[in-house]
Formats: sequence, structure tokens, C-alpha cells
Amino acid sequence: FPVSSMLQAARGTVKASPNFNASADAEVLQKAMKGLGTDEDAILQLLTARSNAQRQEIKNTYKTLFGKDLIDDLKGELGGKFETLIVALMTPPIAYDVTSLRNAIKGAGTDEKVLVEILSSRTPEQVKDIIAAYRQEYDDDLEEDVCGDTSGHFKRLLVILLQGNIEADAQALFKAGEEKFGTDEQSFVTILGNRSAEHLRKVFDAYMKMSGYEMEESIQRETSGPLRDLLLAVVKCARSVPAYFAETLYYAMKGAGTDDNTLIRVMASRCEVDMMDIRNEFRRMFACSLHSMIKGDTGGDYRKALLLLCGGDDAKDSRGKAKINTKAQVQGSDVMLGMVMSM
Repeated sequence: FPVSSMLQAARGTVKASPNFNASADAEVLQKAMKGLGTDEDAILQLLTARSNAQRQEIKNTYKTLFGKDLIDDLKGELGGKFETLIVALMTPPIAYDVTSLRNAIKGAGTDEKVLVEILSSRTPEQVKDIIAAYRQEYDDDLEEDVCGDTSGHFKRLLVILLQGNIEADAQALFKAGEEKFGTDEQSFVTILGNRSAEHLRKVFDAYMKMSGYEMEESIQRETSGPLRDLLLAVVKCARSVPAYFAETLYYAMKGAGTDDNTLIRVMASRCEVDMMDIRNEFRRMFACSLHSMIKGDTGGDYRKALLLLCGGDDAKDSRGKAKINTKAQVQGSDVMLGMVMSM
């Protein structure tokens, strides 16, 4: 493995089980689903304690031992949000992104939120893998499907992200962002799309020095709708992917109702990648732990499984000295924008 992927794996909360035995695990799962009733606890305790690669081995061994498809059996025994979460955990990461994108495009209407989240947060290498897997699975071109389902600058930026060209000139980038923003959306879309995160962070700093505004504030002021959401997501991911996902999780649970699809998608796709960092950012930004918010917002086996993926309650080992970026501060951009616009 490259060093970077090893370091990244160390930031996950779910790790490969050291004493892994696929046959023993397959038998535990079969026993949990056999006969009357289902032992949901046995299922969730086992699957949240295995890496995705190990779950794939269990799935293959289950088929060999029992002649059945493990995911089909799980779907037959489980239900609701808990089933959705377990199926997400049983799906290889790239395949999970591919399915999520397909459902976002091909469902009734377009789920822009899913397109924004996946395409702004994955690396160019991951996006290439997603495009190839999408073609293999559906015999369709992801870029064409996205183009057929979206429009305007939103579509253009999605296409640039899909093409993954990381080529930029700092001065030209800054000039286009500083001088043309608001009057020439196209150039701004191109700038943010043809990005490397490190490069963009320098551009944002320069933009702040020259204009007095954070890039996010300008985007809030000058754009709207799905394009604004996508531009903001790209900027936030350039600054910090874990902070972007911390905010995504927070707003999935905040207020009345829960956006369970987003909660499941993020928890399932980031638990082996950077969940420790997401938890740290969550605590820093919102002055409460991710664990406590999940606990208060969900229930049953679904909650148990999510908390195991979360992997610990930061509120317990905090001395209450977390740097507090309060909700008011996060939402305060609206107030600031109002002040800026009235100047």
C-alpha cells in the first residue's frame, strides 16, 4: 500500500479484524438469521468490527458454504434504515458510490445533494475508478448521464470534476476569481473545477487578503441553488474534507427530522477513511460530539450500528476546552453577507 493510504486508514474508526476467519463469521451470520426471529445484535456487532475487504470475503465464503447470497439473506431478515445501513456496509466503496450516483440521477427528479457530496469530496483517482465502474455496471457513460440530468454552470462544474484535470496557474486563477467573480461565472466554475486542493487553499488566502472576504462568503453572495451548494462543497473540501463531512453530518441531523440517507452514506463511506478526523472537526465546529448527536437523533439497532461506526464519544474524554465554533458562527455567514451587501 502507498504510505498515504496507510496513514488514511489509520484515521478510520473501523479497522480490519486481526484474527479474521471468514468461515467462522459466515456461520455466525447464518445462525443469526436461521429459524424464527433474527439476532440483529449479532449481525451488527460482527459487521461493524470488520473492514469492507473482510466483509467481501465473508460474502464470498457465505455463498460457498450455504449456496446463498448474503446480501439477499440480510435484506430478507432486516428492514428499514437498519437494513439500508447494513447493505451499505456490505457494498465495496466504489460500487457504493456508483449505486448512489445512479440512484441520484435515475430516480424521480435529480438528487443534487448526492452528486455534490460524492463528486466534490472524492480524489481525481477515485473519480476515475467510479467512472470506469459505472460504465462496467450499467454500460452507460456517467458524464453523459450527469449532463442529461443537470444544466447550466452546475452541469459544467460537475463535468469538470468528472474530467479531473488538475492544471492551474496561481496568478490566472486569482485574477479570474477576484476580478471576474459574479460577472463571469464560467471562469469561476473552471477555476474551482480544475483544482488541486493545496493550490486552491493558496488562492483562497490571496483572495481573502485582496478582497477582505472569505471565498465562501463571495459564493454565498453571488450564486444560488445547486450551483452554490456545489461551489461551496468544492471550496470546503479543498480546505478540509473531514470538516466538510462534519458539517454534512451535522445538518443531516439538526432540527426536525433526520436526513437518514445522508447520515448512512457518510457514516458507511467514511468509517474506514477519516472518521476520527470528522469526529474531531465535529467537536470543534459544533461544541458537541458526533456520538451524542447520533444517539439523540436515532434509535434501535440502527442507532447501535451507527454508534459502533462512530467509534467513541468525544464528549467523554474532552475537558470541555474544545474550540467552539458555534452554530451561530457557522450560520453567521448569512448575517455577515447581509452586512457585506449593505456596505
